[in-house]
Amino acid sequence: MDVLILSRLQFAVSTFFHFLFVPLTLGLSILVAYMEWKYVKTGDELYLRMTRFWGRLFVVNFAIGVVTGITLEFQFGTNWSRYSEYVGDIFGSLLAIEATVAFFLESTFLAIWIFGWKRISKKLHAWCITLVAIASTMSAFWILAANAWMQHPVGYVIRNGRAELTDFLAVITQKNAIMAFLHTVSASYILAGFFVMGVSAYHLLRKQNEPLFTRSFRIALVFALAFSFFEVAQGHLNGNMIAERQPAKMAACDAHWETMSNAPLYLFAIPDEKNERNSVELLPIPGLFSFLAFNSTSAVVKGLKDFPRDERPPVLLTFISFRSMVGLGFLFILLTATGWLLRKKLMQYPLYLKIMLFAIPLPYIAIELGWMVAEVGRQPWIVYGLMKTSDAVSPIAKSQVLTSFIGFLVLYSILGITNLFLLIKLIRRGPEATQLSDQTEEAAV
Repeated sequence: MDVLILSRLQFAVSTFFHFLFVPLTLGLSILVAYMEWKYVKTGDELYLRMTRFWGRLFVVNFAIGVVTGITLEFQFGTNWSRYSEYVGDIFGSLLAIEATVAFFLESTFLAIWIFGWKRISKKLHAWCITLVAIASTMSAFWILAANAWMQHPVGYVIRNGRAELTDFLAVITQKNAIMAFLHTVSASYILAGFFVMGVSAYHLLRKQNEPLFTRSFRIALVFALAFSFFEVAQGHLNGNMIAERQPAKMAACDAHWETMSNAPLYLFAIPDEKNERNSVELLPIPGLFSFLAFNSTSAVVKGLKDFPRDERPPVLLTFISFRSMVGLGFLFILLTATGWLLRKKLMQYPLYLKIMLFAIPLPYIAIELGWMVAEVGRQPWIVYGLMKTSDAVSPIAKSQVLTSFIGFLVLYSILGITNLFLLIKLIRRGPEATQLSDQTEEAAV
């Protein structure tokens, strides 16, 4: 493996690992804020216990996510210095805003929330976690706007041998940025909903704290159900945008080789990149791929053969990732819709509770597959149509990248095991473990 491949692998591992924590932070902050406001408005102690239990899990997840995010951003200077030099005027400004504004607010108000129990009023305390949720969402927007610019660069000119920002508003308001934000945040809300439902199912199966976890399950169910439907609809609009702006990626998503109208979608296919065809094509649905791309069964969809080989994304990986992601999206609708029908009698259906317990990893997998489609499907471009990935890598020795790659693998393994251990420990102990006494709170300060 050369420096390029090693640098790509290192960044991929860092990104995928970091994004195990981001979506739960985004979604769980909303749910915890909702629970605490219910406590403030009703005075029901059950909502207080819910807030503290789920809040403790949120804090652990947030802490690990911060560490992995820091190491990720450093790689733009170490492994991708040519990229940073060429587009840093645009990309760097978005990351700077995220770090100095959104992350600062997020971490500040989270600290007040953690140490503010019984030290500030109930309303002010609830506002703190609400502001954490708002700041987390803001943080996600700036990061996603930066990535969206890589997918569809706008608001710049090439001057002095580099891309220079000319229209900041165009960068943050372009369609790609808005669509990426809505798609990613919705997926995060689904993940958080499934996480809460799965953990709740674990305790309900053991008949532990049934009132608390039944209520938690129902709250998360409504949350996940709404955004599961929204995600599928918004995903279709995303597909329309990709077909228009990244036609090679769209063609790779369905292993579509020939340019044609009324393009079919095969329910089962096996791409054969070497021979520029699909070795297996079964159960075609005429016109469906044209409809998915342009909302018309008669629309012409450009095939992969119309793109030079060196400008096509890896077809098999993009195809499998896309199909799996879409399949999971519809599965989430099925599981949450079933839960809605059973919501008033959950304890009577232990099989459903077991399914939801083991379904916890599925939204994580779906989100990682989504990033696989977005990033692998953009190749060979690091900035679509402007800069190729091979031109962005730092001029460093292979041994340096290999050493840092191994170091990251070790670090992330330790962090992952630590996070999993802490979460499992807190989950098994249940909500009673989060009831801090006055004496414990004083000691924490």
